[in-house]
Amino acid sequence: MASDNKNGGMTAPISSSTGHSPLGDILSVNRAPADDLSPWIARLYVTNVNLSPGQTLECSQFADTPVLRLLFAGRWSAETRDGHEEHEDCALFFGPQTRPMPVSVSGSFSVLTLALKPGAVANLVGPKSSDTLDRILRYDDLYDVDWATSKQMLEWFGLDGPPARWMAIAEKLFRQLIEFTGAKVPDPIVAAFDKAAFTDPNMSLAQFAEDNQIERRTLERLIKRHFGLTPKNVLRRARVLDFAAYVRGVADYAEAEEMALRYYDQSHLIREFSSFFGMTPKQFSTKPAPLLTVSLEARQSRRLEVLGKLGPEDERPWRINSNGPDGAVSSENM
Repeated sequence: MASDNKNGGMTAPISSSTGHSPLGDILSVNRAPADDLSPWIARLYVTNVNLSPGQTLECSQFADTPVLRLLFAGRWSAETRDGHEEHEDCALFFGPQTRPMPVSVSGSFSVLTLALKPGAVANLVGPKSSDTLDRILRYDDLYDVDWATSKQMLEWFGLDGPPARWMAIAEKLFRQLIEFTGAKVPDPIVAAFDKAAFTDPNMSLAQFAEDNQIERRTLERLIKRHFGLTPKNVLRRARVLDFAAYVRGVADYAEAEEMALRYYDQSHLIREFSSFFGMTPKQFSTKPAPLLTVSLEARQSRRLEVLGKLGPEDERPWRINSNGPDGAVSSENM
């Protein structure tokens, strides 16, 4: 994998202790949360990357869930709904994203991420989902308690902590947050819709409402409140993120044909993909996406576990097969 060095226009390899995808993009150490936290937390993951002096990664992030992210090192910038932002050594809350958020990082970096489930933020007395779309908020501004500050959390974690230790500390602090806010378990309809978006993002909303004994309009209001988007757009985003993961080589390649068949035809696939990413799947496959691939992989790991296709200890298909996608989707569909 090579990346632009903005100072000299040269390329330099990305060294990551948390792994690389078949295309050479960065991967993470990621896992499901402890059982008692699973109603609120979708995934935990850690990424450690060593860059050459003066090296900058320019990429994007595209997460379909809110995330809490601790930046232990690196100088970060992002183009958000509120404009250009710069961050360093802090704890941040990222709202769900409706499209890739341009981000860049200079210098070696370490990041701990907690992806939250839909409905978790509202029950943790956080901001409205629709108010956080495509935005970054300082974690220090969310809760008025001494232990919920960037400075305190970074001190507790320590820069050199191994991923397993960082994730264990994060779970311990999250339990304190649940106790502090008195958070209830998110609505079971919201949880069911979240799983259904993994199972069949082409599902009929009318059928889902009938199966879950809820009025269609009530369902639409509930999803809009907790996802920040209409049910239709939640499913569109789920389809495109699944296909993007395949293109970047961090999906179950056996599902490739099924992912492509979610679209009416090749032109529909290209049109939908381009509406989110601003480029065709073919263009996306040839452009480095080191930071974006981290979130795509974590999401696919969670998805395959939720669907019962992988166990927590099973090796991910993309880590077994270093050759990446085997051509199950024709290049004409790219």
